[in-house]
Parts: sequence; C-alpha cells; structure tokens
Amino acid sequence: MGVRSFASLAGLLYLVIGIFGFLPGLTHAPPVEAPHLAFERNYSYLFGLFPINFLHNIFHLVIGAWGVLASSSVDASRTFACSIAVLYGMLTLMGLFPGLNTTFGLLPLFGHDVWLHAGTAFVAAYFGFAASSEVKRVRRPGMKSERVKVYEERPQS
Repeated sequence: MGVRSFASLAGLLYLVIGIFGFLPGLTHAPPVEAPHLAFERNYSYLFGLFPINFLHNIFHLVIGAWGVLASSSVDASRTFACSIAVLYGMLTLMGLFPGLNTTFGLLPLFGHDVWLHAGTAFVAAYFGFAASSEVKRVRRPGMKSERVKVYEERPQS
C-alpha cells in the first residue's frame, strides 16, 4: 500500500467514525465514573468503548475529509500522513495526563482513545516518514508516447 492509499483509507475510516458518532444506536451513555467535560453535547461512548462528544465527531469528520482530499497526490498524502503522525502522537500523550486527557473539558481523549490514537500515529508515521515515495515513470515497449503509466515502486535494498 502506498501513501496515497493510506490517506484515502484513513480519510474514509475517520469520516465513517465521525458519522457513527452521531448515530444514537452506536453510542452509549458515559459511565458514572467517566471524567466530567465542560462541553457535554453528545458526550457518549462509541460502541461503548471510545469516549466522544460533538466536537470530537466534528474533528473526526475534518480529519477524514482532509485524508480523502489529500489522497489526490503523493505530496499531499505524505503531508497528511506526517501531520497525522505528529497530531495523533500528541493526542496520545495528552490522553495520559489528567486535565489534558479531556483537552480542558472540550474533547475526551482518555480510555480506549489513547491506544487508538497511538496506533493511528504509528501507522501514519510509517507512511509519512518511513515508506518510500519514489515514483518512476515507466514507458512500456509498444505504448504510444501519450500513454505513459505511472508505477509507485520501492527502491531495492
């Protein structure tokens, strides 16, 4: 999978998660011991596991739209992946500290969100920083000059 595929799939995934957060059948009321939020509109747990609220769902929709739009080019996809790696790495760390784990009462970043954000950051870091983006233009014998196919290849080690 290339960086463009990552941006497209991550974008679609986060769009779906953002939409799911607004569907009452997929969300459950927060437990009594859940941290208090200053912004409690739509405060619930997606699938009973992931704490979300209205702002969190909007954030997921924005990230999803960005990923889908970024998938149109390798450079935009790489920028998306690098940015998501840094952003979600920061959200992972914030989720580990009281006060920051609710983004000062605005976004819930605790519980299962911590490992989900860490996983997102790790995968995005791979595609943003480690995966090769070398693109070679290959002309196949017998093809007309106006029909050139582009293949994404990784360099041989």
